[in-house]
Amino acid sequence: AKGVKREMGIQEKIKEIEAEMARTQKNKATNYHLGRLKGKLALLRSQLITESKTGGGKAGEGFDVARSGDARVSMIGFPSVGKSTLLSTLTNTKSTAAAYEFTTLTCIPGVIDYNNSKIQLLDLPGIIEGAAKGKGRGKQVIAVARTSDLILMVVEAAKAELQMRLLTKELEDVGIRINQRPPDITYVVKKTGGFKFNSTVPLTHCDEKLCKDICALQKIHNAEVLFRGDYTVDQFIDVVQGNRKYMRCLYVINKVDTITMGEMDRLARLNDTVVISAHWKLNLDFLLEKLWVYLDCVRLYTKPRGKRPDFSEPVVLPRGTTILDVCNRIHRDFAKRFKTANVWGTSAKHVPQSVGIKHTLQDEDVVQLMTKPGK
Repeated sequence: AKGVKREMGIQEKIKEIEAEMARTQKNKATNYHLGRLKGKLALLRSQLITESKTGGGKAGEGFDVARSGDARVSMIGFPSVGKSTLLSTLTNTKSTAAAYEFTTLTCIPGVIDYNNSKIQLLDLPGIIEGAAKGKGRGKQVIAVARTSDLILMVVEAAKAELQMRLLTKELEDVGIRINQRPPDITYVVKKTGGFKFNSTVPLTHCDEKLCKDICALQKIHNAEVLFRGDYTVDQFIDVVQGNRKYMRCLYVINKVDTITMGEMDRLARLNDTVVISAHWKLNLDFLLEKLWVYLDCVRLYTKPRGKRPDFSEPVVLPRGTTILDVCNRIHRDFAKRFKTANVWGTSAKHVPQSVGIKHTLQDEDVVQLMTKPGK
């Protein structure tokens, strides 16, 4: 009960600050005041997230889904936008679909077989506005989404842009930044020495005084800050908080059979979007293609000595993978006993190339690992 009271108190403070920000006119004179309010807001929101993580109560039923396959993709969206129909169509999993809201109440996993790899697709319950504050099962849904490699944001074609905006805000409120690069800001907390601030470019959004005040709100008075780009106050707050998750997101605009051709063409041209109809199975092959591109994985084939490579079951890992990652995926002792590796494919300068453990691999490379004899 004490925890619930404390959470209510934090939410009331958040409402007050949001109301004050809405009342304040945005201009050069109020930039500093708004920056301080944003700092206070970020601090309160992070307290709210921490409270919900450490709070008592049993885990949400059906939400502790074991990670399986080569990658995990979470579908989030408002109730009745067609997530369950899409899951049933893309995978062989049956998720109850009906014409009323909140049909799905727990997390239902399915598996997509694509490019010889297995992608785990999670059908999460519908999010309602205010999910980040704990409405519905919003917090649990968003917590599962944080563990994914990609978010599929499923929206209804008739209300696509409104739903995309609302869902993006819900995710941002709990520290998920979608389709953004982490800001190039160096932030080091020191024990002594005061506050040191530098930038390699002219700053138009925030200055030393504002950054110093935001750090003071976090009770940090000794720090070194270096901006390598013209970033906003919000981006600096993200760096100070240090608990933000940067994720790729693909907007899936469903039920395009309910809108005009002109409107569908306009929506299809928006960034990071795919227009589909799960009911009529329209454009699903393009959705899978785009999903694979956004996951940004590489398929690697292993070759035992004296045998042909096994092309039926690739080792699927994120782009930028090295020989060391392949060793760790196959068996943890491989890295300790590693001697050399032969590589065939686009990452090799000649075929086969003998490489070391730090060699970076490309998609569809063939790898033969040589190990020292075990003790």
